[in-house]
Amino acid sequence: MKPTEKIASTTRTYRRMHKWVAVPLLFFMFIIGLTGVLLGWKKQANLTPPTEKGVATNAEKWLSLDSVQLIAMRFSTDSLNGAEIDRIDIRPSKGIAKIIFTSDYTELQIDLTTGKISHIQKRWNDLIEQIHDGTIMDRWIGTEGDPFKIGYTTLTSMGLMLLSLSGFWLWWNPKRIRKLKRHTD
Repeated sequence: MKPTEKIASTTRTYRRMHKWVAVPLLFFMFIIGLTGVLLGWKKQANLTPPTEKGVATNAEKWLSLDSVQLIAMRFSTDSLNGAEIDRIDIRPSKGIAKIIFTSDYTELQIDLTTGKISHIQKRWNDLIEQIHDGTIMDRWIGTEGDPFKIGYTTLTSMGLMLLSLSGFWLWWNPKRIRKLKRHTD
């Protein structure tokens, strides 16, 4: 078998492998790409709420974290059907606490000095992030330990690496064949 025939044969194998990986994973890779772009542009696309500025940045004048949590829980009971607090993000340079709830994608900003709610807005970037990494399916199904997320990210990541490698050889092998043919002629 000539060297060019051997390279052509392996190129056909890479092409078949490329096709059999790309076609089943096309939808997932498109979703990951689309949500990745949205996450990259989340501030410019207003998918994440801007951080307000509180009255004071001096921590000695701030309310206790317990007080901030009580204000957030009162808001949750009145407006969000009692959604639990996922996290409290303190922004010292702004004098603001951002409270993110587990099930509603709502962000509540509370002035750390006055306890006043200064901003309420949906955090669409959190939803997009959960779609991006597959967490949304685990939340929807109610599974523990994120098995869908782990399987989804592993399968699509391995597929993308395989497509990258086979794509490289699909690009490089024809160049090798042309070069070999030029030198043998």
